Amino acid sequence: MSLPLKTAYSLAVFISTLYAAFAFRDRKAVTENLRVIFPEKPAREIAQIRSKLFHNFAKYLIDFFRFEKLDKEYIAKNIRLIGLHYYDECLAEGKGAIVVTAHLGNWELGGVVISMLGYPFLTVALPHSSKDVNALFNGQREGKGVKVLPLGKAAKGCLRGLKRNELVALVGDRDFGGNGMTVDFFGKPTVFPMGPAVFSLKTKTKIIPGFMLRNKDDSFSLIISKPLDFTPSGEEEKDLKDIITSYKVIFEDYIRRYPEQWYMFRRFWKE
Repeated sequence: MSLPLKTAYSLAVFISTLYAAFAFRDRKAVTENLRVIFPEKPAREIAQIRSKLFHNFAKYLIDFFRFEKLDKEYIAKNIRLIGLHYYDECLAEGKGAIVVTAHLGNWELGGVVISMLGYPFLTVALPHSSKDVNALFNGQREGKGVKVLPLGKAAKGCLRGLKRNELVALVGDRDFGGNGMTVDFFGKPTVFPMGPAVFSLKTKTKIIPGFMLRNKDDSFSLIISKPLDFTPSGEEEKDLKDIITSYKVIFEDYIRRYPEQWYMFRRFWKE
């Protein structure tokens, strides 16, 4: 992408505004999701958040296809790094760490930046049905040093990554495999994937929540939270649910604070 970044962002916002005007299904799904998160907000405010969400997602796509332009100078000027020492502390123990995030902010950019900073970074991604599109997306990630495993065939690769003392990144707010666990999310039941909790219990590896969030001036803050403090009880199902609940609460906090950056274009909660 050869356009200057600000120009590319402006064009993306314009196109996303047109798209949102006609994307009735996506607009309805986003609206319903926001009403669950903010039942007290009037329709006008929900609409304002929704509009910003479409704009921000368009910028997210611009960022994704500009990965080849990223360098250490860009990171130094545009990304505030908070809590990286938690990665250092976990890796010093030699067991790797499970990095858990949500579809919030720019998780793809977060992984690339972490890799460019020299951390051994492995992520699980949902494969696209088109081989060419899949190759394009994985090429963007792998070109910056991120190792990618396809969802559905990732378990052994994740375990090997943890044994190699790598950071294994998983998106934890949507279950794509159909084998998740039901938890209350913003007061309503939904299904979360069990991968982060299963790997943590199996390997005794710490889980570190983290988010790459867009600031108002289009710079970013990479926020790494402290590892979850969890002691297994020995009851597997209870432990899995307790682990998921512990980072689910963190997801709720950040999504409430940055709802215009939670990119969920499907009806998240089903009656």
